[in-house]
Amino acid sequence: MIRLRARRFTPLAEVADTLFRVERRRTLVGLSLMVAQAFFYNAIFFTYALVLTDFYGIPADHIGWYLLPFAAGNFLGPVFLGRLFDTVGRRPMIAITYALSGALLAGVGYLFAAGVLSATGQTIAWMVIFFFASAAASSSYLTVSETFPLEVRALAIAFFYALGTGIGGVAGPWVFGALIDTGSRWSLYGGYLIGSVLMLAAAVVAARYGVAAERKPLESVSRPLAAAD
Repeated sequence: MIRLRARRFTPLAEVADTLFRVERRRTLVGLSLMVAQAFFYNAIFFTYALVLTDFYGIPADHIGWYLLPFAAGNFLGPVFLGRLFDTVGRRPMIAITYALSGALLAGVGYLFAAGVLSATGQTIAWMVIFFFASAAASSSYLTVSETFPLEVRALAIAFFYALGTGIGGVAGPWVFGALIDTGSRWSLYGGYLIGSVLMLAAAVVAARYGVAAERKPLESVSRPLAAAD
């Protein structure tokens, strides 16, 4: 049992000190995961319809049928892989899902650039990729919500989400939109490689500095700032 000192609020200076000095490794992990998944996820998801229409000639009113398998992969990934984050462990599963997502994106991107895939094949490939990527993205939110002290947890989530979305979620669709406008499959493949490298780098960071928080009370994962000695 942990005893807490009563406090009315936590000063922002203490929040900053916790994030950037005391827990800077965990901050590195959180930022790496959030930025990588935001770029990867938003860039591909929000440009998928453009890829289908511009490169595969799919009529706009048929796009929804191609999005259904994509959505299914996003849903089924966390359903089937989610429990493994508690049994196999946070650190290995985060690293594995991020690494698989990055590696698969590089491979599928190459097949797309080479013109090997049909629209159906591309859709199946995205479904497989996002089976893992959806679980990876979910784990980033899980990580930043449980690895910081109770008093700064809400602000930490807001900070990582805002920064990750600002860097990855805004830049990603803009970059991919510009690449699609070139009409070159190989140019778009370059964008896919950026997303792949970001995911692989985040996997390395998670494997090296991730926190083994599975099946542990949150207070033992990160001691509250108001804990009484």
